[in-house]
Amino acid sequence: MARESDADELEYGDRAPAFELRGTDDRTYDLESFDDHDALLVVFMCNHCPYVQAKFGAMNAIATEYADVAVVGINSNDAEEYPEDSFENMVEYVDRGEIDITAYLRDDTATAAKEYGAVCTPDPFLFENDDDTFRLAYHGRFDDAMNPDDESSGEPGDDMRDAIDAVLAGEEPEETFLPSQGCSIKWPN
Repeated sequence: MARESDADELEYGDRAPAFELRGTDDRTYDLESFDDHDALLVVFMCNHCPYVQAKFGAMNAIATEYADVAVVGINSNDAEEYPEDSFENMVEYVDRGEIDITAYLRDDTATAAKEYGAVCTPDPFLFENDDDTFRLAYHGRFDDAMNPDDESSGEPGDDMRDAIDAVLAGEEPEETFLPSQGCSIKWPN
């Protein structure tokens, strides 16, 4: 059953909650790892969700086209109940090039997802870098293709691109919340 993202946890201008998570490259990442970027796009995602798989292309393109934006995927799903979302499978997706973003991180306890208020996959949060403090600028969908088989009425990822372009220009995004839709996060016990 599809679930929409929620705007309850973080408000615009709030600091990004801290995390310290293992990446598919075996490095440990925290917010400071991305201080050299003008913006940080945190996407709560996983491997198996068809809604996320439909956005792989948009995420990969944004990571390639926007050198000033760190695109960070965080997988908080229960890997015991959903083995496709295990760390080992995350590495395989990256190694095959299906996921080609700045960093793909494992959140075994789902603590990061809870602190960000993420509820579905994908659930994207865009932060502007304000003197090495990441502040929420946009939370929501990549584009208007809400179901895995839908096609965007514009370019894939155009809502996110509009928000990124505004942040990089020092402006507020025109829309600050357009709900994303996807599978619910599979919370670990």
